[in-house]
Amino acid sequence: MATIGHNNLNAKLVLLGDMGAGKSSLLLRFVKGQFLEFQESTIGAAFFSQTLAVNDATVKFEIWDTAGQERYHSLAPMYYRGAAAAVIVYDITSIDSFARAKKWVLELQKQGNPNMVMALAGNKADLEDKKKVTVEEASAYAEENGLFFMETSAKTAINVNDLFYEIAKRLPRAQPAQNPLGMVLADRPAEGARAASCCSLSS
Repeated sequence: MATIGHNNLNAKLVLLGDMGAGKSSLLLRFVKGQFLEFQESTIGAAFFSQTLAVNDATVKFEIWDTAGQERYHSLAPMYYRGAAAAVIVYDITSIDSFARAKKWVLELQKQGNPNMVMALAGNKADLEDKKKVTVEEASAYAEENGLFFMETSAKTAINVNDLFYEIAKRLPRAQPAQNPLGMVLADRPAEGARAASCCSLSS
């Protein structure tokens, strides 16, 4: 979830997607401004944090980079449960990678935080000549499913920072400041109970 202090927001963010889509490379570019041509596969999950200044607020992302291999899929709910935001990453040169991204979106829609900010990132935009998934197709899918979409390149840094800044901008609206602990369900019954006890005492 996201917790809000005095113009400070701590937000758990998770990256999901197929193995080789470039999740770890996107994070390395965002957090450290680096790119490795040969990035080792993530085992289980990796943790990063990064702070952004957005408008008049400071957003600290606590980022979980999950492994893309199928054998680690069962661990994913541990990382996306309670997350304020998710980036679903696919490789623009792979139709299979895009199909896998759609499965992650479905899973998050069923089991994730209902207020989660979701972004769809078409990574490896530098490989335009090998593109198999068009911007139009991905953009239409994202719009239909309530995600925002960007093509990114961890290699050239295209849209990488923009992706995370856009998530940061959307977070405060998704997480109401008056309920930092997410105790929404307790509010109305409590008010009703107070009103009832008040009225029964006065009669």
